[in-house]
Amino acid sequence: AFEDGIVHSAGYNPELGDYGHVIVIEHALRQDQQQRDGKNQNEKITSKVVYALYGHLGAKGIQGKIPGQKIKKGQVIGFVGNTAENGGWTGAHLHFQLAVNPPKTHDMPGVVTLKQREEALLEYLDPRYVLGELY
Repeated sequence: AFEDGIVHSAGYNPELGDYGHVIVIEHALRQDQQQRDGKNQNEKITSKVVYALYGHLGAKGIQGKIPGQKIKKGQVIGFVGNTAENGGWTGAHLHFQLAVNPPKTHDMPGVVTLKQREEALLEYLDPRYVLGELY
């Protein structure tokens, strides 16, 4: 986990091309994280709490994860799952997504329509806000 937090939800999205096993963790951001942005160093996140979805995990990663469970910064919360359990993805990768509002379940939209884009950019933050420059 990139920061201390608590488990919001964990579950399985079984559809081919979906996230497979996921954990959503509520993280409280420190002030320095709220001011980090790869494009504009002065822009701030308006929320002090973000919800991070960690997707394409193996089934063992979500076992025993219950809402309200404390997670420590740097704690291993799971491992990328194999193709049969990660949503059918052959290229192993972590789906990391941030939201400013709590999701209703253990799911967040990974793709939106062009019509939904502006609203989605306000709801789902660029992960570089907390991870720093990635590319």
